[in-house]
Amino acid sequence: MAVLCTLLLVASAAVFAAAPARADSRIEWMTPAMPAPRVSYQTFDSRAAGTRVSYHVFIPPGYAQDERRRYPVVYWLHGSGGGLQGIAPLARHFDAAIAAGRVPPLLVVFVNGLRMGMYVDWKDGSAPLETVIVRDLVQHIDANYRTIATREGRLLDGFSMGGYGAARFGFKYPELFRAVSIVGAGPMQETLVYTPRASGMQASELLRDVYGGDPAHFLAVSPRRHAADNAARIARDSLVRMVIGAQDETFRNNLAFHEYLKGLGIPHEWIVLEGIGHDPLRVLQALGDRNWAFYRAAFQ
Repeated sequence: MAVLCTLLLVASAAVFAAAPARADSRIEWMTPAMPAPRVSYQTFDSRAAGTRVSYHVFIPPGYAQDERRRYPVVYWLHGSGGGLQGIAPLARHFDAAIAAGRVPPLLVVFVNGLRMGMYVDWKDGSAPLETVIVRDLVQHIDANYRTIATREGRLLDGFSMGGYGAARFGFKYPELFRAVSIVGAGPMQETLVYTPRASGMQASELLRDVYGGDPAHFLAVSPRRHAADNAARIARDSLVRMVIGAQDETFRNNLAFHEYLKGLGIPHEWIVLEGIGHDPLRVLQALGDRNWAFYRAAFQ
């Protein structure tokens, strides 16, 4: 009996040793492909992630015909939940604006920001999302597409969690991105005790998973800290706007951040859309040509 028990223990240990580690459901580096007009699904090898990472890219009309032309790039950062459902309507929105001559032909990179990635390198090292995007993805795009591979050829835009990400990247890396569009952004407050779009429990889980449960770390990597650190450079060289619906639950936090930027002396456009809530497509519809005027100014 002792021999049998020993054999069973050895066999069980071998099974567990051979079993692959369970994937972290919070970290989905490869998303499904989302069909959309003029959009292709692509992947690249990320040194930071140690694996392949997916993205979608909108290619403007005429790209294949004129091999000498180079194009500006919009990095679109989605909100929480993954953002796949928004790719098709956004692609149609960009396509119509280019066709109407409201914006010059441009590339749009729909970034994989994970479901709740927050566009930061997670404190425990499990998801180096910021490095994946800012270093690996930007380099990959410039190496594989005919881009204007300078800060003047790059615009950050994003909604909700993506607006927070655009503010983080734009203010932390003003040498890489000239234009920063911060739309319906969150969380823009100094502490993550609650989020207007989530319960207190979800906020605490987010603080734990992404920021290591450390309020000081949340503030240290926040758009507030980066804006303060680089205020002079941003004020001199960057084009910044904030857009918020008057009925958006994040309005108060965005208003406070708007006042914070004013206090730092960072010029920016502040647009409040009456009667609009936390809805990216309604925000874009309400903006109308004001949206494209910002893009034209960025890429003039």
